[in-house]
Amino acid sequence: MFFFMMVYLILVIIRPQDYPAVVDSPGPPWQPIALILAAGFWLFSARKSFAAPQYLLLPVFLLVAMISKIVNGWTGGAIFVFALFAPVILAFVLLSNAADTRGRLRTTMAVFAVCGAVLAVHGIQQSTTGIGWTGVEMSQETRIQYVGIFNDPNDLGMLFVMCLPMAFYLGSRGGLLGLRRLFWWTAAGLLVYGIYLTNSRGTLLALVAILGVYIWQKRGLVAAGVLAVGALAGLMAMPSRMQELDSSEASAAGRIDSWYEGIQMFISDPLFGVGAGGYTDVNPLTAHNSFVLVLAEMGIIGFTIWLAIAGYSFRMTLQVLKRGDEVMDDVPADVPDDEVVAGWRDDRALTLTLLLSLVGYFVSAFFLSRSYVIILYLLVALIVANYVRMRETYSSLPAYSLDKDLVRWPVYAVLWVIGLYIMVKLLLATV
Repeated sequence: MFFFMMVYLILVIIRPQDYPAVVDSPGPPWQPIALILAAGFWLFSARKSFAAPQYLLLPVFLLVAMISKIVNGWTGGAIFVFALFAPVILAFVLLSNAADTRGRLRTTMAVFAVCGAVLAVHGIQQSTTGIGWTGVEMSQETRIQYVGIFNDPNDLGMLFVMCLPMAFYLGSRGGLLGLRRLFWWTAAGLLVYGIYLTNSRGTLLALVAILGVYIWQKRGLVAAGVLAVGALAGLMAMPSRMQELDSSEASAAGRIDSWYEGIQMFISDPLFGVGAGGYTDVNPLTAHNSFVLVLAEMGIIGFTIWLAIAGYSFRMTLQVLKRGDEVMDDVPADVPDDEVVAGWRDDRALTLTLLLSLVGYFVSAFFLSRSYVIILYLLVALIVANYVRMRETYSSLPAYSLDKDLVRWPVYAVLWVIGLYIMVKLLLATV
């Protein structure tokens, strides 16, 4: 199962099936085939885990998405939504079950990082020759792009910033006379340069956020704030679109207007919204905000579920990182002390890496309409796999359950809506 999930992950990111030269005759659908083969092995495996709230939340999220189409007058749209999102749920379940050891988590991170670096190399070729090996030219003649779900420079930058912490983590392990560290630092360098070539302001902000969270975890909140402000000032001084980071700039103003339209869609139908995938049927410009997109398309019900999926993922990582060394007392006494200490340090490092990737994704996604893209749910699968695995070793880590949070998430969702509304009104006043 794990092997086929790695093949699936490679096909999701590298996407040879979307190359312009083969798009009209792509051959066998290798990506679905890999997923089906992985599912077959999982069905016959003895070990199946559903020990996290996300396993229930994702199918319910799909159900609400289907209902949102029906209540908006398109019953056939429910089938369309199911066909699009059901494979995402299956991929989440399979990867969260397959990546059940430290070694498999590291291997999955390696696949993410290497594939991201390959796309960065493609972007470097684009920036020097004007066209990449896929046959795709630069966007607006100034920004790199790829194919498929990464055909927008902002989406490509989001992938790079998500993979970057993984490359640095893998490079921190050393070995092979320093060649391993050199390899992963080179990959990290390619990803950073790729981020620069996307010229994506949201991605650069995500990079600052990752740095800030890392310093917060290592040196405290004050040091993180000072460094983040300095890093942001440095980025704004660079020759890039960061110099245009102002709500009155045309691109930013258009996004704010679209956020406002999304809020109005929610107000017009607060329960189920305008229907999953229906945003651009109402407004010609996409939401440019993953939170606003879900709120507008699926109402408060869908937004609450989506927020819970993301929220549990953050809580799982932060729960591990706030624990002290006393958690090692959970490990059986017959395990050697040096092995226990090394395992706990590695588990913390793995968890911090996943948190940084999650932060990078959501800061980028705050400026993009990427609420449903599969990359997010594959990352959530790794977080779930890591936490479930750690609970088997460290029994004092809490088990999250929806029945304890049935009031919490709706309250959080309402607070998010109020916050989004106030933010949009304030930004509109500055345009």
